Amino acid sequence: MRKRLIGLVSSLAIGLAVSLAATVPAQAATPAVMFTMAYYNSPGTDTGSNTSLNAEYVRLKNTRTYAINLKNYTVRDKSNHVYTFTSFSLGAGKSVYIHTGKGTNTSVHRYWGRSAYVWNNTGDTAYLRNNNGTQLDTCSWGSTGSYTYC
Repeated sequence: MRKRLIGLVSSLAIGLAVSLAATVPAQAATPAVMFTMAYYNSPGTDTGSNTSLNAEYVRLKNTRTYAINLKNYTVRDKSNHVYTFTSFSLGAGKSVYIHTGKGTNTSVHRYWGRSAYVWNNTGDTAYLRNNNGTQLDTCSWGSTGSYTYC
């Protein structure tokens, strides 16, 4: 009788735990690399100069405690303008800026090399995909302001 009672209590406890676990919403896991900012409307008049183009950028952050190889990761917009990382390692907890215009790549600043703007001032979405094409993160904005924190 005692074994049967212990078995019944154990079954009830397990059933209650499973029931409670099913009702608690799962928290979304933080991506290893994610957008933290988009500066989509460079300051001043859009002149198309390289300086103006490079004032338009997105910032990515490595949220892990180890470096991540971003080779073949892509950043793209709704119109499918695509920036592809070449061999590049983003250090633990570090950020990298991807500028629209031309420049010399460093460990903190990467340059798309475009001669036209990518990010729409009237609203757009930035998409980050890994080297397998899996979408890792997005950052969206509307038609007000010049930048957004993601």
